[in-house]
Amino acid sequence: MKIDKKKIILVLAILTIALLIIISSISKKNDTSNDFSFNDVTKENTTEIIKEEASKIEKIKIHIAGEVNSPGLIELESGARIADAIELAGGLTENADISKTNLAYILSDGEKIYIPNFNDDISTDNEQSLNSSSKININTGNLEELQKIPRSWRIYSKFNNRIQI
Repeated sequence: MKIDKKKIILVLAILTIALLIIISSISKKNDTSNDFSFNDVTKENTTEIIKEEASKIEKIKIHIAGEVNSPGLIELESGARIADAIELAGGLTENADISKTNLAYILSDGEKIYIPNFNDDISTDNEQSLNSSSKININTGNLEELQKIPRSWRIYSKFNNRIQI
């Protein structure tokens, strides 16, 4: 059997090319510096989402006074409660009376919170309105009756002799 030299050279050339292709693909798998993996993309996206969410958190400022260890202006996250404000103000003093304070009340920007002591004679606006013996109809009430409504803005209009609240 006679083997043709041209066929041998052709087979060797094909095997050499195949071997080079295999070596090239293996080295590309090992070199990941140019490739993006799913984990890298996920980490980057998660970091961006966390930064965006952190920037969306709104801050509010309130004034807390009375029987707290560090009264003054404090900054809280939107949706914070009076209990959170007390904690940031250094906690309650020994004389604090929180029996009339709703610790779960959600605060809003610009509010002033006063924590009374046991000697303070303070009733909340809610208690005053609940304890009043007669209800005030804002549609039919006169000037004197409407001025008894607690914590409301009252504007007397001389054009129609009504109070707008």
